[in-house]
Amino acid sequence: MAPTGNGPLIPILGFLTCVAFIYLSFGDLWFGYQGEAELGFVKRNGTQFVVDGKALYVNGWNSYWFMDHAVNDHSRHRVGAMLEAGAQMGLTVCRTWAFNDGGYNALQISPGRFDERVFKALDHVIAEAKTHGVRLLLSLVNNLQAYGGKTQYVNWAWQEGVGLSSSNDSFFFDPSIRRYFKNYLTVLLTRKNSITGIEYRNDPTIFAWELINEPRCLSDISGDTLQDWINEMTAFIKSIDNKHLLTVGLEGFYGPKSPKRLTVNPERWASELGSDFVRNSESPNIDFASVHIYPDHWFHDQGFEEKLKFVVKWMLSHIEDGDKELKKPVLFTEFGLSNLNKDYEPSQRDRFYRTIFDVVYKSAKRRRSGAGTLVWQFLIQGMEGFNDDFGIVPWEQDSIQRLMMEQSCRLGRITGRHLQDKKSREMCSHKP
Repeated sequence: MAPTGNGPLIPILGFLTCVAFIYLSFGDLWFGYQGEAELGFVKRNGTQFVVDGKALYVNGWNSYWFMDHAVNDHSRHRVGAMLEAGAQMGLTVCRTWAFNDGGYNALQISPGRFDERVFKALDHVIAEAKTHGVRLLLSLVNNLQAYGGKTQYVNWAWQEGVGLSSSNDSFFFDPSIRRYFKNYLTVLLTRKNSITGIEYRNDPTIFAWELINEPRCLSDISGDTLQDWINEMTAFIKSIDNKHLLTVGLEGFYGPKSPKRLTVNPERWASELGSDFVRNSESPNIDFASVHIYPDHWFHDQGFEEKLKFVVKWMLSHIEDGDKELKKPVLFTEFGLSNLNKDYEPSQRDRFYRTIFDVVYKSAKRRRSGAGTLVWQFLIQGMEGFNDDFGIVPWEQDSIQRLMMEQSCRLGRITGRHLQDKKSREMCSHKP
């Protein structure tokens, strides 16, 4: 039967009007989401990080507090706010803790017992990072006592009557503690994200795993105990997850058998910590080396200009090691200048950052092993309890924010990554 009048036409026009309204209101959001490039796994090609066939030089930051703040409703928004701020500066990697052993908001309550509420917080962190196009370097345990660390593992073994020693260093050699840690690794690596549905070991949002934050084994300064532990644990991780890169988490000190202990280490004590940058990083399952930069903590009698000279020497030495000894990328995973120095001025922090960024930029231009940097640390307003003498709220310090953006663009221009998306093109459109 032929239609009569305008009856069917009115609902059609109404439908089209509705579609037009939705498009005009949310079109950019929808197509922006649909056009968002999927993150690929970061790989290593010699001394370079590569992703999707192009070199990747890292400009990023540390926000160790993500998981802890994602647990509670009132603080969860801080994770997304910080990731958004990082993405707006062109930052590509954030380093954060994937551990909290014992204590408040513990992920691992006791050996093999996990708090699902906290695991969902870590799920949220990873999902949020993916949404903002930021990859995560996830650290797996702390050498220090904060958030449990190796001390908590030793206490667990002691309390259960299976510990060989009450020494913190038994974390590295006690068979029971090694089993505790391997169990944690298995649960974490095979965790299926409750938001994305992706197992952690299969998620390219994770840039890499860091075995331990700043390992030291003072009871064996030869380094053999720590080296055995590194070899065993890295092989175990790779047997479960061979898709992600892996690093140790070193401060970068040279051990007692290294000739650089006398010429590059800050002082003699640095060679007596049971770690060795080259030896530890040579481990076959380690994909890239990690180094920290803290002249404030390592020297007590140097002025600012002397510290800057040390920083350049320290970085160039490790880049040389990456090129000639390790044949692996070198990532400077923590650096900072303390605002508690008696001669501190805010402008010094700008120069300190600029010096470090320049070394990495020159290395990248020459295709050397200096693979990038991660600032310690970024926070947002209202987080005084999580701050230290290095912390920065980046949008409250214009000069630091500009430096971060400039470095993102400089590194992006080397590889052409600054042209890959509209946001980067706009940020980097001006000439340096």
